[in-house]
Amino acid sequence: MSASASDPAALVRAWDDQQSAYIAGRESRFTAITDVIGLACGTEPLVVDLACGPGSLSARVLQALPGARVIAVDFDPLLLDLAAKTVAVEHGDRVRLVEADLADEAWSDALTDALAGETVSAFVSTTALHWLSPDTLLRVYTAAAELLPRNGLLLNGDHFRFDGRQPTLKRLADVHDTATQARTHAAGALTWDQWWAAAAARDGAGSLATLREERFAHRTAPPSTAVDFHLAALAQAGFSEVGTVWQILDDYVVLGVK
Repeated sequence: MSASASDPAALVRAWDDQQSAYIAGRESRFTAITDVIGLACGTEPLVVDLACGPGSLSARVLQALPGARVIAVDFDPLLLDLAAKTVAVEHGDRVRLVEADLADEAWSDALTDALAGETVSAFVSTTALHWLSPDTLLRVYTAAAELLPRNGLLLNGDHFRFDGRQPTLKRLADVHDTATQARTHAAGALTWDQWWAAAAARDGAGSLATLREERFAHRTAPPSTAVDFHLAALAQAGFSEVGTVWQILDDYVVLGVK
């Protein structure tokens, strides 16, 4: 853990390993997102990564699509600092970081300022928007739709949990999650709590960790939602076509087309 605690790039690699314990086929999920953007948005898309974290998805977009640019949005100061020291350093002016709180209706104003008149090709997110309440998520989807041109995309990859309507699938997904975590942790990946302890221990990160705690101390993840909620929310938000483009049990990538 000492290397992770001292080196931003090592911490991001440890983040990717840690996340893979909770998301089976994580790289396949990334590939599905970048493939769809490449197919639908041309060779030089401007992509907005919502709740970007340390920049894992932003990095995959920039690597997979050499003409792409990314605006990466988050409210977590510790994760944004890691993104600034890794993906922003590697890709230079192809990526811009924006600090904004998606739970605050004014988040889109900060994004509009960063866009400076440019048009977004696609909004993307992975394993992040489940922290938003359903009504807030609908507002985020709606704001994204309003900023997209005709045929612009939104792609959201996350766990959309099976509920009581599908008890067998729910049981299989729970067993699959447990097995994935056991296998990945046995191979040396940090747990969620271990990773955050390492991130907070990095030189100079103490004040960022404190600020993070202040910002999120009273926020908890709302009850999980099923995939049909997200498809309905995207349609309600103004997307003319909605569907799924990738799935492993209860882990999906949903698509909205403006």
